[in-house]
Amino acid sequence: MTQRFVMKCGGSTLAALPESFFGELRELQQSGVSPVIVHGGGPAISETLAKLGIETEFVGGLRKTSDAVLDVVEMVLSGRINKEIVRKMSSCGAQALGLSGVDGQLITARPVANADEIGFVGDVTDINAAVIEGVMAMGYIPVIAPVGIDAQGQRYNINADTAAGAVASHLGVHQMIVVTDVPGIMRTVDGMKQVLPVVTVADIDEMIASGEIYGGMIPKVRAAVQCIQGQVQEVVIVSGEEPGVLTKAVREGGVGTRIVKGV
Repeated sequence: MTQRFVMKCGGSTLAALPESFFGELRELQQSGVSPVIVHGGGPAISETLAKLGIETEFVGGLRKTSDAVLDVVEMVLSGRINKEIVRKMSSCGAQALGLSGVDGQLITARPVANADEIGFVGDVTDINAAVIEGVMAMGYIPVIAPVGIDAQGQRYNINADTAAGAVASHLGVHQMIVVTDVPGIMRTVDGMKQVLPVVTVADIDEMIASGEIYGGMIPKVRAAVQCIQGQVQEVVIVSGEEPGVLTKAVREGGVGTRIVKGV
């Protein structure tokens, strides 16, 4: 079976990544590794909402999503950012195909528990893995925007980390990589921030409780924890600006923070 991995990346992080990162994706693809990319786009969504004069707010790290916000979410994620990533990858010689969770009912969703407070934000109920498998079989890297849909055709804004975790679990991959603008999960030791090479799920709960992991990092690590199931053994959080980071994460290890189920 071909080696494959799911990579999650924020839209703003991806926009800032050097060309060498996309070149690395091409090299991995050419060497028989099959990447699947799930991307976010929070800052670009906020910027577009501000330009359009639509108010936006966050509840527990997730964007409150009205109908008007949902239109912008889909436009920015499935349109602008998705195609920007595909373009960048194509210009570096990688074969990529952009999809959103709406295409082929790739991501089926239902409202989150606090939908009355937060609007059209979804939890993933299913992933149509056959669509992803088909795209990979044609030799393309799937690039997925996290907009979900239900049986009635209602769209949902889905946290990109949550969507990536669900994709990884349903594809049964061994490893998921979260590409961020930080080198990993940091802990303050003797007044200095250090990257933790390995953390367990229990360590993460402890660090969230103590406030060492906070803000936007909480849904990242929580979603990373959610996808350690089935054949997914570990999730690696890395900085996309580090040269050769993908190859190291996929082939060698020893980079970023590995999140594992337990010791």
